[in-house]
Amino acid sequence: QMQVVQSGGGLVQPGGSLTLSCETLGVYISINAMGWYRQAPGGQRELVAAVTSGGSTIYADSVKGRFTISRDQYRVTLQMNNLKVEDTAVYYCSGRGTWSNDNYYPNHGAWGQGAQVTVSS
Repeated sequence: QMQVVQSGGGLVQPGGSLTLSCETLGVYISINAMGWYRQAPGGQRELVAAVTSGGSTIYADSVKGRFTISRDQYRVTLQMNNLKVEDTAVYYCSGRGTWSNDNYYPNHGAWGQGAQVTVSS
């Protein structure tokens, strides 16, 4: 049975860095793409970044130049630098998805448990 397990998150001051990690377990075929979403209080879940098995990436405009997504076969990492107050949200790993026309489509049965990221002085 597939499981998506996240680690990381926490409290950091503006300008600081955090790393989120995620692993998809129980899958024995290649995963086309993986990604990270976030949901701020009162907001909708939004795509932060996604990466294909070939290394193609997409980022939300708000995080370009500050966040970096990387992966190996079943693990995906989000390195977040120069964090801002507006990055505060619960971050969810999308442990399996598809990539089409430079867009990422999550498998809605493949979410991690979520991790709180709080950026505050």
